[in-house]
Amino acid sequence: MFALANKIAIVTGASSGIGRATAKLFAEEGAKVVVAARRQAELDALVAEIEEADGTAIALAGDVTKEACAKALVDLAIERFGGLDIAFNNVGAVGPMGPISDLSLKGWRETLDTNLTSAFLGAKYQVPAMVERGGGSLIFTSTFVGHTVGMPGMTSYAASKAGLIGLTQVLAAEYGPKGVRVNALVPGGTDTPSATFKTPESRAFVENLHALKRVAEPEEIARAALFLASDASSFTTGSALFADGGISITRT
Repeated sequence: MFALANKIAIVTGASSGIGRATAKLFAEEGAKVVVAARRQAELDALVAEIEEADGTAIALAGDVTKEACAKALVDLAIERFGGLDIAFNNVGAVGPMGPISDLSLKGWRETLDTNLTSAFLGAKYQVPAMVERGGGSLIFTSTFVGHTVGMPGMTSYAASKAGLIGLTQVLAAEYGPKGVRVNALVPGGTDTPSATFKTPESRAFVENLHALKRVAEPEEIARAALFLASDASSFTTGSALFADGGISITRT
């Protein structure tokens, strides 16, 4: 039920962390994967690793905040593999942190472009390709910040990621009749290179916020993405799926 045989997927933010783990898992489950990020060398290494495990992948380095890149990814999936069934729009950045009075307009716009505009541009080209295939699964990586919890100093991050929940709901309602499911994945703290906990003390603090008293490994979030990508979630759309270790409900 979780198998992705004969499926074609795009994974953005694939050079490290959750995106990398998800691209590998999708390929292990049989999908042909187009991986995207800014860093060519890391993408090439990922493709080599997938191919060594008898998977199929191709890389396209670029900036997904640019419309040309969003279109090129879909074009590549169609040209190389024949279509598009799954898109995991995972690119994200915390952006500048601090009180709103210190947040520049430039920093605000860059964070929204990275987290929200990139998702809009991805969906703009991914959805029509999925409709051509008779349906598909569109996934955005959101967060609990700004959705269930207000974290001081994270204004632009929270606003941009909360915007993904609204985007998810509208697209799910709009394209459900055409067989496209749209969901947001809501991870908790995850041990990735971009994680905000940089010291043992900050890590311990973040771990304690979770009901499970730890942070996730990227592979754990990848398995939640696999659920949303696969037929196991065939009646799931318009949802914000929590894979957050209980951080949204914990007050201890």
